[in-house]
Amino acid sequence: MSWVTLAAIFFIIWWVMLFVMLPFGLKTQGDSGHVAPGTVASAPAGRHMGKVLLRNTLAALVVFGAFYLIVEVGGFGLDDLPKIVPDYE
Repeated sequence: MSWVTLAAIFFIIWWVMLFVMLPFGLKTQGDSGHVAPGTVASAPAGRHMGKVLLRNTLAALVVFGAFYLIVEVGGFGLDDLPKIVPDYE
């Protein structure tokens, strides 16, 4: 695979992992006991995006590393997956 393909796959993995990692470690204003005027109690308390982005990038690197090992080192690809739909020939 070319580096452009690998970068695109990493970006897709990173983007999907972002939505997985967003709720982890989130403290709401209701949990902290201080709700700012004009906001709901379920709004995030404080800034946490830096930690989320760091954890997300590390998790995406782990998933991408597993993908790279399976595809490049192991030699597995889409052709190696069992066929789900039978052939109608």
